Amino acid sequence: HTHTDTDPSVSRRLLLQRDYSFLRDINVWHPFVTVGVYSSTLSAAMSNLIGASRILYALARDDLFGTVLSPAKRTSKSGNPWMSVLLSWLLVQLVLFSGKLNTIASIVTIFFLLVYAAVDLACLMLEWASAPNFRPTFRYFTWHTCVLGIVGCAVMMFLINAIYASASIAFMLLLLLLIHYLSPTCSWGYISQALIFHQVRKYLLMLDVRKDHVKFWRPQVLLMVANPRGSLGLIAFINDIKKSGLYVLGHVQIGDLDVLPSDPLQCQYDSWLSLVDHLNIKAFVNLTLASSIRHGVQHLLFISGLGGMRPNTLVLGFYDDCPPVDLLQDPVTLSGISIDGRGASSPDDAEDPEEASLTRFHFPSLRRPLPHHDQSGEAGGVSTAAGGKGLSEQEYVSIIADAVKMRKNVALARHFGGFERAACVSPARGSVCVDAWPLNLMRPDGSGYVDTCSLFLLQMACILNMSRPWQRARLRLFLCVEKGRSLKAAEHKLGLLLRELRMKADVHTVPWDTQVALHWQRQGEKDKETEEGGEKDGEKEVEEEDPDDYANSYPSNASRLSDDYLLAVNKLILDQPGPPPAVRFLYLPRPPADTRGYRSYLQQLELLTRDLGPTLLIHGITPVITTQL
Repeated sequence: HTHTDTDPSVSRRLLLQRDYSFLRDINVWHPFVTVGVYSSTLSAAMSNLIGASRILYALARDDLFGTVLSPAKRTSKSGNPWMSVLLSWLLVQLVLFSGKLNTIASIVTIFFLLVYAAVDLACLMLEWASAPNFRPTFRYFTWHTCVLGIVGCAVMMFLINAIYASASIAFMLLLLLLIHYLSPTCSWGYISQALIFHQVRKYLLMLDVRKDHVKFWRPQVLLMVANPRGSLGLIAFINDIKKSGLYVLGHVQIGDLDVLPSDPLQCQYDSWLSLVDHLNIKAFVNLTLASSIRHGVQHLLFISGLGGMRPNTLVLGFYDDCPPVDLLQDPVTLSGISIDGRGASSPDDAEDPEEASLTRFHFPSLRRPLPHHDQSGEAGGVSTAAGGKGLSEQEYVSIIADAVKMRKNVALARHFGGFERAACVSPARGSVCVDAWPLNLMRPDGSGYVDTCSLFLLQMACILNMSRPWQRARLRLFLCVEKGRSLKAAEHKLGLLLRELRMKADVHTVPWDTQVALHWQRQGEKDKETEEGGEKDGEKEVEEEDPDDYANSYPSNASRLSDDYLLAVNKLILDQPGPPPAVRFLYLPRPPADTRGYRSYLQQLELLTRDLGPTLLIHGITPVITTQL
């Protein structure tokens, strides 16, 4: 025997590893060790049991895991959560069945270290988020100490047991995922929101508008909506063509803040944001109070967005006589409508769909069917009382003219009140088509399909075809050709342009000599030919006319278009062979310069798009297409 075998004050390594009661043998008084073991065990057990039960009670009270932990909410008259204490004790007893005390000690130690690391991580994120209310009292606190604490805890966890440490981290991540997807909205704040705000602000400052380039252009849309009850179809459709760009739902309420006790818009934001969540669209909401709709739209065009993320396209519902349809009162729509198909599967998912609609979406009822109703949720996006329209035809066209002056692209959406994307792109429907007419149909002598507006129209149609729900749709381009021009040559030329622009579409040439013959310009040519007795003299007179006579301005073109010509063009669009398209894209002429022509301009647009189904009239201002990457 060696000295360590006979000397009780010296312990061998094997003895320390195998004999857990060796301290009692070498202690001055043997019961000291037994009393100490029982005292420390009882103290640790009581502190852990009380602490764990309070955490369990807090989780149950906040409904973080739904109704699973609801029994733990019960308390005594004095507020003691006795049920959570009892449940915690039962869980401890189940853990004791694992057998070895050393195994339990390792797991408990690893979980404690994981808690400390999580606290350090939370402090580190608050420090990085620069939250003003985060003011730690620890004198030597820096982000370096947080990182040191996280690294130290992680190292100790894996030194104790690498398998248990990995399993505990995986279990913690699983709990975080469950809380993220299952927990209700809470009022104590989310640290993720502080971090997102910090990063978004930093990157918005880096987004320099002076570095914009056409090859990185994307639609950033401001959709004016008066009442979402009649605009769900249009809201869904615009969400498909934004192509990961900015999407803002704008709303104007008529009023004067000087005579109001408080801002009436603040209480409306919750309903609008709930609608955005319900439809699963990626959109912002911007509401404004103004003396008129026109001024309100101007406000939104000026102030919507931030930095380099500002709307470049204004979308308005069309000003027509179609009565709006309240889709939010439809139980099927309320429970099932969803942009990405993740909404409720049946009306049974809500106890009372109509009651849920009234309690969740506090939007006024739609206007009663009176003249000049707008199908797309009251044109211009203004709030009005039931039974009246909030703007006149003159003001509506003035909004379009204002947007053009502000260098914003404009789109007018007609016949989208009952639009249902799911039905349009459903495989049961068969072939799905999207039609684009890139020619200015109100000006046959125009420059064709190579101007900025036509290319913008092609871009928007192509973007719709690129979105996931519309990828199986077939894009058809219709090129109107007059007598004397080769149909095949025109089709080949347009095909070359599409190939250069990397767009896939079917090109269809449409003879329209019969329709063009009704245009005022062609009628004038015939009169001149009759008077001067020769075709050459008539052509010379046409060439010598002022080019401004052919511009889309009052009075040369807009005031001279006949109803017969517009109805003939409308019939030409309707009579095209093949299945009816889900959506049509048409060229929107610039509003007339003389405001006296606004009413006739709007009437001409109404005749052109009558009975065409969902139609988007588009006027492009900025270049959006490039052949160089």
